[in-house]
Amino acid sequence: MSSSHVRTPDAPDPAEQAVRSAAVALKSIGEPNTFAHRFDFWDSHYEWRRVFSELLGTFFLVLVAAGGGMVNARFGGHVTPTAALVVAPALMVMAIILFMGAVSGAHLNPAVSIAFALRGDFPWRRVPNYIIAQFAGAVLATLLLWALIGRHGSAGLTLPGPGISTLTAMFWELVLTVGLVSTILGTASGAQAVGSFAAIAVGSYIALAGLWGSPVSGASMNPARSLGPALVLGDWTSWWAYLVGPVAGGVIAVGIAFVLRGAGGGKLSAQAAQGRLSPLWMPRQEILPTRPPGQPGPPGGRPGGGPRTETGDGDGDSGGDGNAHGGPPG
Repeated sequence: MSSSHVRTPDAPDPAEQAVRSAAVALKSIGEPNTFAHRFDFWDSHYEWRRVFSELLGTFFLVLVAAGGGMVNARFGGHVTPTAALVVAPALMVMAIILFMGAVSGAHLNPAVSIAFALRGDFPWRRVPNYIIAQFAGAVLATLLLWALIGRHGSAGLTLPGPGISTLTAMFWELVLTVGLVSTILGTASGAQAVGSFAAIAVGSYIALAGLWGSPVSGASMNPARSLGPALVLGDWTSWWAYLVGPVAGGVIAVGIAFVLRGAGGGKLSAQAAQGRLSPLWMPRQEILPTRPPGQPGPPGGRPGGGPRTETGDGDGDSGGDGNAHGGPPG
């Protein structure tokens, strides 16, 4: 072991020295800076990663949600069961939450981003970039599907079912989105943060809503998923139902969350909504200094005087799982 890692009896304890330095820094900088760095998400150093995460996650979601119907139409309309078409996006959302939720919160949905911001768990200044990334992901997924298999069926559009008016589809999307965003806000709350199981809760709701609600409105619950293909195709049939319904449903869900749990803005809720990516996200190895036998060590140390090696995951926080959906996401 290098001599730089060995502390002599006269040397100051590193833990105590760090505490003193932090106390001096807080006194000199003041409370505003303390608040600004309360969450890693306020650090914009990795903002591009978070925005890219939203773009990539929404790309995968729309690739499955819009691609299922297009692939089915391409091969005769009977190769994929209807139940599989509505469950596949739910499974994709679960996967995205689990593998990217800690980066951006895995919203994947403008209605979810707006709801988190209204709830106080997500800064409003981040919302525009998230929404732009979500729509960009939806557009790119639609273009890729068209390039690979052509325009088939509804070409990825979300449309009301036969005999269903645009107004009915709008209210249907509103009701479905109330349930979706309520599930997202509930599993991400400080009182009921359930970690990785939140992905199962959100994915299960999407699957169930699709199984019984898809014939009426398509069960989109996501403006980016519906309006991304519409933007590429230039077909705006019933478009406002898939914008007004989900956004209004998200707003109502925020009100329900307030009734159930009070005001938002808790640490775990914010971590779930914002992600936990920080400059410390990479795995690291920490070598604690040695100490002479019999001398008390720093808090958390082992009895004895030998060195100790610890390997951490770099998150520095066990709360939340980065899930909005989903993330929500998303």
